[in-house]
Amino acid sequence: MNGRLLPFRRSPARPVAGVPAGFSSAPGSGSPRPGPAGAAASHPRPSGAPRFRELIAPHIDAAYSLARYLARDSVAAEDIAQEALLKAYRNIDALRGGEVKPWLMAIVRNAYFDWRRRDNSRTVTGPAADLAMAETPAEDTSAEDVLIRQGDVAALRAAIEAIPEPFREALVLRDLEELSYREIAEVTGVPMGTVMSRLARARRMLGERMGVMEARS
Repeated sequence: MNGRLLPFRRSPARPVAGVPAGFSSAPGSGSPRPGPAGAAASHPRPSGAPRFRELIAPHIDAAYSLARYLARDSVAAEDIAQEALLKAYRNIDALRGGEVKPWLMAIVRNAYFDWRRRDNSRTVTGPAADLAMAETPAEDTSAEDVLIRQGDVAALRAAIEAIPEPFREALVLRDLEELSYREIAEVTGVPMGTVMSRLARARRMLGERMGVMEARS
C-alpha cells in the first residue's frame, strides 16, 4: 500500500497543551484545550523542546493517522494524538537510541487504549488476537494497490476502518506507516509471527470487503 496516500493527515493544527507553540497533533483550530491536571505546571527542562522538534515533529501526522484509524472517530483521534504527543514531550529525554517512530506509535497506541478504557461501552470487535490465522503475508500486488490505482481512496479508508482492531492495527502500522515486522512486534507487544498472521488476515479481509482478490505468488 502506498504509505503516503492513505494515512489521515492533519489540517491547520492547534497547539498541544503543555508543548511549545509550533507543534500540533490533529486537525482543528482554536485555542489549545487544557491537558491533565498539573500539565501546565509540569514542563521538561528546556533542552526537551529542541529535541522534540527534531525527533517527534516529523511523525506528528503519523501519530494522528494511527489514532484516527484505531479510534475510527476524528474527534477522539484529536484527543488521543494530543495526549500521546504530550506524553512524548514529557518523556523525550528518556528516548535513548532506537527508532523514534515505533516509540511514538507505542505511545499513541497506549493513549488509544486509555481513551477506550475511559468509556466502558467501547469494546474490541472481531476475533481475539490469539485466534488470528497463521499464514504468511503476500508480498505481491495487493487489493489495496489495485484500489489506490483506481482512485477509490475514500472507500478503501472506510474498508480499513471496518476491519477488527488487532488486524486493522497491523495493517495500518505496516502498510500505511511502513514499520517493519520487528518494529510492529515491539509496538504491539506480540511475537513477530503474530504480527505476520494478523497482517495476512487483515489484507485478506480488506480484499474481501472491497471485492478484490489479492494477487498471490
